Amino acid sequence: MAEASKKYELVKDDTVRTWDGRTLFRIRALVAIAAIGVAVGDLGGYVESEKNLAQVYGDAWVYGDAWVYGNARVYGDAQVYGDARVSHRNHLGWFSCVGSEHGTLCWFLEKDRGIRVNRGCFSGTLDEFSAAVEESHGDSPNGQQYRLLIQFIELRAAEALKDFTSEAEAEAEAA
Repeated sequence: MAEASKKYELVKDDTVRTWDGRTLFRIRALVAIAAIGVAVGDLGGYVESEKNLAQVYGDAWVYGDAWVYGNARVYGDAQVYGDARVSHRNHLGWFSCVGSEHGTLCWFLEKDRGIRVNRGCFSGTLDEFSAAVEESHGDSPNGQQYRLLIQFIELRAAEALKDFTSEAEAEAEAA
């Protein structure tokens, strides 16, 4: 990345080690990003190298204690936060032009294997989202569409949870 266009730097003396022995470096903002409340000098999350930041682009946000690693990519309007751990491309997803407002529905797996959903002003678990759809939309066309998307998320998440099991087994063997 050219020096003139850098928006961050790696803080070489602020690191953490991952379960598999990798060293992650904290990032520090070199420019202000007013749209998300970042000031010059603010500390961010941890990355293995500058190339990792290419995994998050567009209007996507990764914040809180969330991690994006492995071959995962976060982009579009996706928001990954809380204790989310996204390490594979199938640990999150989104649908565009959803509902009466034609917005984006995002979902991701949390560290505890739960499914988190964001749509407009809604943020909660998949079960909470399902209940909100039933209450707000019933059997209307929007309600029917949401229920189909919920089924898709459940299928995709079930497949993705197999990755979590494999990772947990690898962690146990390494310990």
